[in-house]
Amino acid sequence: MRSRRLLGLAVALLLLGGIAGGVGGTIIFGPNTVAYDTPRSVFLPQNPSLGTTIDSLRRAGVLASPITFRLVAEVTGWGQQVKSGHYRIAPRSSNYRMLNKLRRGLQDPVQLRIPAGRRVDGLTQVMGQTLKRGPEAFRAALRDTSLARELGTTPSRLFGYMLPATYEFYWQTSPDAVVRRLKHAFDRFYERALAARADSLGFTKREVVTLASIVEEEALIDAEKPTIAGVYLNRLERGWPLQADPTVQYALIDRGGERVTRVLYKHLEIDHPYNTYQIQGLPPGPIANPSPSSLRAAASPERHEYFYFAADGTGGHTFSRTLREHNRAAEKYHRLLDQREDENSR
Repeated sequence: MRSRRLLGLAVALLLLGGIAGGVGGTIIFGPNTVAYDTPRSVFLPQNPSLGTTIDSLRRAGVLASPITFRLVAEVTGWGQQVKSGHYRIAPRSSNYRMLNKLRRGLQDPVQLRIPAGRRVDGLTQVMGQTLKRGPEAFRAALRDTSLARELGTTPSRLFGYMLPATYEFYWQTSPDAVVRRLKHAFDRFYERALAARADSLGFTKREVVTLASIVEEEALIDAEKPTIAGVYLNRLERGWPLQADPTVQYALIDRGGERVTRVLYKHLEIDHPYNTYQIQGLPPGPIANPSPSSLRAAASPERHEYFYFAADGTGGHTFSRTLREHNRAAEKYHRLLDQREDENSR
């Protein structure tokens, strides 16, 4: 212990002497980052040692001189006070500035962008990768019965309420807290933008998010979403099955299969509660997390006389009033698909 104290005193004296000559001041307050233009992210694990801190800064491409960083950290004692978390280190940061930030735990939030049209696996991959926890922890949160009940839904539906947007979280925010915040964001959006219109249609929140998830999967063009929602509303009001291909794809995946790019007649026979070729009305829950534009379309469907739509091969759809019109449009689309397959096989 005595030798360590003597060493520390000697280093301190050297630093003080250097400060007088300007060298120590440069070591402490001068820039000690490599050349970069925008702040760089550093993730420090639980209870980081000084060695772990230095390794993390080096891997992030931050430190120019690990030796001087270690010197200042040891002399000040701040190297033993570093807190875990996510930090953004500005260009030309000094050893003093970096250590002061890390020892005080002045974390920077991480931006989590929730995409639309994802199921549980897709959502948990994004959450896990961004927040550095792995997808399993978030999958467990989305499947947690108690958490789903607390949030007014069920484990099989909770993922559909993960409202697509960009959120800021501190790195070590728990998966439960992340899921709660996203569900609360959905609830606020619903009450502000959708509730009144949905009530006028006689739709519940679950029905809106379920219909919106189907619209999300069907539409590539936002402008078509209210029209597509209107088709499904017409079918619901007539008591017709929705016959939505994305629900069949969901059923196939749920039964352990893979997503198919082209729904065939044999797929329509699958016995599953989400197969809207076999059931009446909406399926029991969402098949993806819908975007705000799809949610608005589901709560405010376009009023028209269309009962069918078929892809037109350009990303849009041809809408039809009668089955005869629809069959012609579908045949045209299938001929186009066959032609493309022939061209790709040559």
